[in-house]
Amino acid sequence: MTGYAALVPLPVVVPLLGAAFTLLLANRPRVQRTVSVVGLTTTLTVAAVLLVEAYRHGPVVVRIGGWPPPVGIVLVADQLAALMLVVSSAVTLCVLLYSIGQGRGEIGEVAPVTIYHPTYLVLTAGVTNAFLAGDLFNLFVGFEILLAASFVLITLGGTETRIRTGPTYVVVSILSSMIFLAGVGLVYAATGTLNMAQLAHRLDALPDAVRLCLQLMLLLAFGIKAAVFPLSAWLPDSYPTAPAPVTAVFAGLLTKVGVYAIIRTETLLFPGGEVSGPLMVVAGLTMLVGILGAVAQPDMKRLFSFMLVSHIGYMIFGVALGTVAGLAGAIFYVVHHITVQTTLFLVAGLVEARAGSTDLRRLGGLARVAPLLAVLFFVPAMNLAGIPPFSGFLGKLGLLQAGVAVGGPLPLALVAAGTATSLLTLYAASRVWNVAFWRAPQLATAEPPLRLPALMVGATTALVALGVLLTVVAGPLFGVTTDAATDLRARTPYVRAVLPGGAP
Repeated sequence: MTGYAALVPLPVVVPLLGAAFTLLLANRPRVQRTVSVVGLTTTLTVAAVLLVEAYRHGPVVVRIGGWPPPVGIVLVADQLAALMLVVSSAVTLCVLLYSIGQGRGEIGEVAPVTIYHPTYLVLTAGVTNAFLAGDLFNLFVGFEILLAASFVLITLGGTETRIRTGPTYVVVSILSSMIFLAGVGLVYAATGTLNMAQLAHRLDALPDAVRLCLQLMLLLAFGIKAAVFPLSAWLPDSYPTAPAPVTAVFAGLLTKVGVYAIIRTETLLFPGGEVSGPLMVVAGLTMLVGILGAVAQPDMKRLFSFMLVSHIGYMIFGVALGTVAGLAGAIFYVVHHITVQTTLFLVAGLVEARAGSTDLRRLGGLARVAPLLAVLFFVPAMNLAGIPPFSGFLGKLGLLQAGVAVGGPLPLALVAAGTATSLLTLYAASRVWNVAFWRAPQLATAEPPLRLPALMVGATTALVALGVLLTVVAGPLFGVTTDAATDLRARTPYVRAVLPGGAP
């Protein structure tokens, strides 16, 4: 245990304490906002320190209450978890600032804004707990914390559309949680532990059929949460109806927690690639079905939602390859996608605030009436499409090179599917640009220009800059993701950090 172990619980504890304080400060919105910003800034700072420590000295582990595993709860900040903490904290902070800038906009007019900050901080705590969880049950708890908060946020405002689509999200989430919990119970029945470091040894001793059954059950639960095809139909109907900042943080983070769980369990608990073939098929279908759905959408938010589904396929592709290069590319792409996808949904919120609609049939001329807004859309859109030299291009290139290196019919088919998806993403993004920003003004944009709140624009600009920064630091970032992938493949650094005396 290093001297930094005491910091590991803080990314969970600080948002939870902030949620409690903001709930008590319900009648003092200015103080409430300050507490939220300070809490998330602290979380980001701690996450950055943990990433540096994990990169230099290996996983940082804390045993809550001093109880050894499997009796006590273990939180582990290895390079993968710490990197996810840094990116998620940066994104949640920017989205929070955006929502504060929105002020008495969509959230405040139709819902008691006092519940927004506590719920948002609880969501953040759930995300960070999932990243740090060292056992399957605590991972389940992290999912449930973030899902309980998301149930409130997705229906915030109580509009007819949100109430109608909210139950779909709730039912699907509860179903995936039931499958996950059943899988956790079966894992415990088969091995006598839920500590992931112990499971890394004990699962290897199970009969192949039992081990495969447990693996498929967990993959099914995480696949629903990550919105992989054919388990993704719920997402495009649920996310676009929420308020803009809620949609942005959902799109950027919630599906990536599912992807993170897949990466963690497939490398630590179920190495060997028994399901790599089916995962590749799922990855290819997720890419192609998602992007074909995006091309057909007349609404900007729904188009971005289908794009979100599509690009989950790239991450699953890297996991399915199972090589260091494939995993490194998948982790890099998760970092890139969290940033860029969140940015695009914030831009959609700005478009809605400026024009009153995200329906492409009603938009036009935004490049003339709101040139800054046009730039804020163009940069992340080209980044997501994979135009050189952006991080989207570098991430895709790393994954495609990993696929070519593995060779064989399925990996090469995935390389072709990834290339086609990238081109169709460029087509879909160009269509939004041509229709909403370049053509003559339509009904929604023919009115006199409105001044967008500076904090909303500033928060979006910060995320655009972060996306560009990922390109600038792509070399060092790929170094971190490669080291993280090497440790994931080896498993030994994680297991030794959690169980220094060996697996009991």
